[in-house]
Amino acid sequence: MSDNKSTCMNNYNNGQTIENHIKGIKGEIGYSSDQRIAAWQRLQYGMFIHWGIYSQFGGVWNNEPVKEGYSEQIQMWANIPKEDYLQVARYFTAEKFNPKEICSLAKEAGMKYIVITSKHHDGFAMFDTATTDYNIVDSTLYKKDPLKELAEECRRQGLGFGVYFSLVDWSQGHTFDKRNCNPIPESMEPLIEQQLRELMTNYGSIVEVWFDMSSPTPEQSCKFANIVRELQPQAAINSRIFNNIGDFRTLGDNQVPDTTLDGPWQTPASIYHSTWGYRSWQVRDDFEGKVRELVTGLASITARGGNYLLNIGPRGDGSVVEFEADVLREIEAWLKRHPNAVIGASATRFGGQPWGEITLNNRDLFLHVINWPETGELKLSGLMTRVVKVQEDGDSNELEWKQEGSDLIISLPEKPKDSILPVIRVKLSGELRIKPEKTLTPSEDGTWTIYPEHIYLGRSYADQGNYFNVRQTVIRQTAYICCLKDNQVYLQLNGEANPDEKYRVQIGKDSYVVTGQQLTKEKIGPFTVPANEITPFTITLDEPAYATKDIELKFESAYITSIDG
Repeated sequence: MSDNKSTCMNNYNNGQTIENHIKGIKGEIGYSSDQRIAAWQRLQYGMFIHWGIYSQFGGVWNNEPVKEGYSEQIQMWANIPKEDYLQVARYFTAEKFNPKEICSLAKEAGMKYIVITSKHHDGFAMFDTATTDYNIVDSTLYKKDPLKELAEECRRQGLGFGVYFSLVDWSQGHTFDKRNCNPIPESMEPLIEQQLRELMTNYGSIVEVWFDMSSPTPEQSCKFANIVRELQPQAAINSRIFNNIGDFRTLGDNQVPDTTLDGPWQTPASIYHSTWGYRSWQVRDDFEGKVRELVTGLASITARGGNYLLNIGPRGDGSVVEFEADVLREIEAWLKRHPNAVIGASATRFGGQPWGEITLNNRDLFLHVINWPETGELKLSGLMTRVVKVQEDGDSNELEWKQEGSDLIISLPEKPKDSILPVIRVKLSGELRIKPEKTLTPSEDGTWTIYPEHIYLGRSYADQGNYFNVRQTVIRQTAYICCLKDNQVYLQLNGEANPDEKYRVQIGKDSYVVTGQQLTKEKIGPFTVPANEITPFTITLDEPAYATKDIELKFESAYITSIDG
């Protein structure tokens, strides 16, 4: 058996390259087929607000800065007694909390929704609740419900509204745990349930419910999620409800994944990585560098298919820190210079590049050049759609470029026009089609032999009940094959699969559901490999227990052969 070539650039059919004949795969990564989740994905970019009694401390206790841990958790890190903590609450006036200004700032920054902390680990409710007087209405001079005011203003300004809800609650008996992995005792469940019902009932439409920390049992995760789904059926629930119950995966704080992830996900980002709540002694410098860091994060998350939730930490009086507001406005200035490069743009199957990231908006490909090439030349491989024009985004002058096969080569000026994050706009003649780098052509006997190095892995994350046992999973394995004539083929796969799972094997438009044993022991097919197309060969679980479950397949090799071969 001769080896096939792992490229579509090999000589084929009387000296012509197969690349001259074939249709590439669809390059855009679309939204979820679940319209509820797709609506959440379209929100794309939002404002996170960490604001509570902890904001009044400003990261200081007994006139000393508390430098360990996040400032919104100062009660734990400074070991502040509840009585002293509540004493500070009595002076919490929030006189500068201005929902209209906050919502206007979010809109100016290009954000589409706001998520605010309804209750953090301290257990102090920032909303009107009948479950406890340990709340902003009953225990502060403010005497109003800021969540209601903010929710109403979000609706007036056309923003979505969401709530953060901590499952850790120090006021209800949880002890200080620096990992915040406390189990939830049965005695705490009624309070959590009632507070969730209040939040899901009294604030209008909710777009996102952002649970955080603790170690709930699977039954508790289901119970809390069901309250949301009963009362706010359109709301998206994040994965920190744990036990793989949520609608989208929340990554680690400020995490940019190494690769594009399968399924819906979000990165929560903070302007200062060392805290989310207000910190009076925080060093606020290198304004341009901070803007560049956050713009790059926004572009990278968008290019890899995720949503970006960027935090501000108002002061105890409710006012927004001027540095943070200025940063958000400068991000918006960049978005206005590149109005289609992020907002409304999609991820692509190109993945990350040595020079930066790629997004797509209709027939415009946007190249976010994080690392401006010193050679003056930018190369994008795998582009199968004809290019019409190349420009620096926002500049009418065209750049010199050429297409050689599936390579686009652009000549760049010595310096970019945008000092924050330069963007190159590539106008395409039609739908984005690409050629995966490891696309396989048939060997001389008309067969394809696929090894692990030819496989693209669809990755996600799963957990076993808390933040610290989240692990990366492989939920899809895909290879790409192509040829110049129609083929009816069978598949034989070598490896190890979970015998208790059912797998879906798909080549082109044909698919079969087989057991784990059949997958590695039997010939599967027939499948049709169409002529002149790059055809995906994909293995997933047929009905996984949850969307991000690992497929538990050790792939050793696969042999695809024609029926008459």
